[in-house]
Amino acid sequence: MTQNIYDDQTFFEGYAQLNRSVNGLEGAPEWPALKAMLPDVQSANVIDLGCGYGWFCRHVREQGAAQVLGLDVSEKMLNKARSMTADAGIEYRREDLEQLRLPAETYSLAYSSLTLHYIQALPELLTTVFQSLVPGGHFVFSAEHPIFTTPSQPGWIIGKNGEKTWPVDGYQREGKRITHWFAEGVIKQHRKLATYINLLIKAGFMITHLDEWGPSAEQLMSIPALSEEAERPMMFLLSAQKPR
Repeated sequence: MTQNIYDDQTFFEGYAQLNRSVNGLEGAPEWPALKAMLPDVQSANVIDLGCGYGWFCRHVREQGAAQVLGLDVSEKMLNKARSMTADAGIEYRREDLEQLRLPAETYSLAYSSLTLHYIQALPELLTTVFQSLVPGGHFVFSAEHPIFTTPSQPGWIIGKNGEKTWPVDGYQREGKRITHWFAEGVIKQHRKLATYINLLIKAGFMITHLDEWGPSAEQLMSIPALSEEAERPMMFLLSAQKPR
């Protein structure tokens, strides 16, 4: 079963302070790039894997999606999503993505934001998502970049002259990484970028776009704290499609 760290009260309270939690999609600096990768959702059935507060679910309904299913392992996240949603076209359901089963050829778009790096059984999940999409359906997601998940304890290394570097030791060694992020013992799964891509291809997907995301000059001007993300990618964004 996926680690349910989001139901840890300390973690949940810390996560609630993030700009993306307070301001939703517009509070996520990668959102403009991710939004540009999305297909038209008019009259579409959409599924959100790791829906959190339900920001994306509500967004695609506003864009004309017919039905939206938001899945999350965290009851705290789902309760928050339900409290923020008054729309019969959106359903929130508790699911462990490690064991997910979905009906075949049902969704036009599967979406996931910063969730897949928690999933150990990723090959099985990608196969499930693929078969759940209609022919021509899209899968758009973001995940922590392997350069970010590589260190056991992510953080800058400060050199003798004050220069900052990011450790990438063990990049080839895939597997579990344990970090401290709002709470002790947060488990993530480190995979090479090539592994993500090859797993998608093996599941049957066509890769249509890959972005090793970094902030724009305009974003750096308005949010100086993003300068860290200009030195190495914290996440990558990817769109894939099921052949027609």
